[in-house]
Order: sequence, then structure tokens, then C-alpha cells
Amino acid sequence: MAAPLTRRIAVLLAGALLYVALVGAALSAESKALVAQPAVQHLRALDANVPLRTARVAQAGLTFRGGPTTTSTGETVDVRVSDTLPLETATHEGWAEFLAKLTHGPELARLTTFIVSVDEVQEICGSRALGCYGENRMVAPGELAADISPDEVVRHEYGHHIAFHRLNAPWSAIDWGPKRWASAANVCAKVSRREAYPGDQGSNYARNPGEAWAETYRLLDERKVGITTATWPIVAPSFFPSDAALQAAEQDVVAPWAAPRTTVSTRVFGKRTAKVWWIPLTTPLDGDLRVSATVPSGGAHEIALVGANRRTVVKRGQWIGQRVKRLDGSICGQRSLFVRVTQKGALGRVRVSVTTP
Repeated sequence: MAAPLTRRIAVLLAGALLYVALVGAALSAESKALVAQPAVQHLRALDANVPLRTARVAQAGLTFRGGPTTTSTGETVDVRVSDTLPLETATHEGWAEFLAKLTHGPELARLTTFIVSVDEVQEICGSRALGCYGENRMVAPGELAADISPDEVVRHEYGHHIAFHRLNAPWSAIDWGPKRWASAANVCAKVSRREAYPGDQGSNYARNPGEAWAETYRLLDERKVGITTATWPIVAPSFFPSDAALQAAEQDVVAPWAAPRTTVSTRVFGKRTAKVWWIPLTTPLDGDLRVSATVPSGGAHEIALVGANRRTVVKRGQWIGQRVKRLDGSICGQRSLFVRVTQKGALGRVRVSVTTP
């Protein structure tokens, strides 16, 4: 803690996954039930080499004031404030208002937030922690820690809460970030080039896209309230969000991706029809791809997924029935592709179904 400000900020590292149980001997029965369950935790820490604490905290010995609180937005937000924090500086009503004014969706109603002292954060989350999140429970400080404001920590951890309630099939949004942001940030391509390490708990914390998402969310929400001087100290510079990534992040919050979409195209091949049919695909999102083609009886058509240059064959369809060919693949940074259908054998109708993220 005695390190200069620049060093303290430079070594600030967002998190890790660890299993903890929050148990308080003096808590109410309800609070005990909320915080005693083991959960995967995301940690914001002061040291790049924080040892993971997998042992449960047997007795935190904490008492809280607060609980479900109705805010000025009409939402009910559950905030518990440690009794060790002064009433004049930390109230459950104030923190409930703060959370309600974050950029959020319906996931807010499922969160329980524990605002505690820095010492209590480190007792619960880890000896060098500034905050942690796991399965609808957040622990954050109600006081300044190493020149890092409580607001910063809460925004970061709330980013993890959003990811916990978002989808990014076939990947986990808590590790990869939600679908739209992860695609805009080229997480899949970075992973394939070993520039990103989802869920990494060791030396690649700074290149963990789950933490990059949480920091992007923090930056997004800070800018929305007029804070434009925020730093980017805990995640690799390659993840610093572009305007497009920030726009994608906001969409992940307010209009989450829910499911793949399927489009169907049909063409009748006749004697005067061109033998090659090009179906353009716009693929702004990374994820699973499936192409299925039904050809006429006696048809031997070739079905291929082709790159944007119309030359590189990514994958060819295989027979899965007498008249059906299919190919399964993934979109990983390619933003434009083609399905190429080459007529062979019998003429007639071809139906192509394409499912993209």
C-alpha cells in the first residue's frame, strides 16, 4: 500500500476465478443463506501474483444493515452494508441508488451486494482483493482502497454480473464476454492466435477476455455519466475498446443476444440457369454456423462455405441423407462469407438453410 500511485495503479489486476463461501457468524439467517453458498468468484486484486484462495472462510464475523431497497427508479435492489462502515459515509439506500443508475437490464433484480470495509473484502475475497463477484453476489468496498474508488470496483464487478446473465454460445459469457462485445473485440480470433486466455487464473490475467469485458463495461458506464478520464490499468492495451466495441457492449446490456438466426434461400436450377449459385452471408457475430442443403432427387450438387475472396474454401458439405448435405463450422472473425452451390446431376429446386449466431 505504500507504493507510489503510479505503481499501485499499474499493478492493479482484474480477476481470477476462485471458490469461496461467505459465512458470517453474526449475520441474520437470510444473509447467511445468501453468502454461505460456494460460488465461482471473479476477483479484482492489487497484485498480479495473488495466490488463489480455494478454502472457505469459516467465520467472517460480519453484521449488516440494509436489504431489499426500493429506489427512485421503482426497482428493488438488495444491498447489505457492513456495520463497520460509518453510517454517514455508506448507506444501503445510497448504494441501491448507485446500482439502479448503472447501465443495466433485468439482471439487477437478481443481485445481492455486500458493501464492506477493505479489510473485510480481503478477508472474504482474498488477501489482496478489492472486490469479487460470484453467482448473483457481489462484495465491494465502501471506502477508498489504494486510490481506487469504490465506484470503480462496483462497476467492474457489476460487469461480471451482466456477463453471468448473458449468452455467447458456444462459449461461456462469464469467461469470453457477451456475444456482441466479444465479436467486436475479436475475442475468438485473439484466442486462436494465443493473444487471449479466457478464464486464465495465472500469468495471463491481463489477457483474460472476461476481465476485459468487465473493464469495458466500467468504462462504458463511466462515460455515460460524464467521466472521461478513466485509466485502463489492469487489462492488456489490445483490449482497450473502440467506439464500435463500446456500442456492442451497450447492446449486450440493454438488448442481449438470445439465439442463433436461420435464413432459407431457394433456387431452381434449369437448363439455362448458371451452374454456380453464390449466397452471400453477413456474419457480424462469432459462434456456430450450420449450412444444410436439400437437392433434387438424383442431384450431386457441391455445397461449400467459401471465404470473402470467393476462392478460399473453408469447408465442404457432406451427405447426411439421400438428398441432404450439411456442414457445421464456426465463425471466428470472418465478417463476410459465401455459400457456394454448384449444380451437378439432376436439375431442379435446391433449398439452402443457413444458421448463424
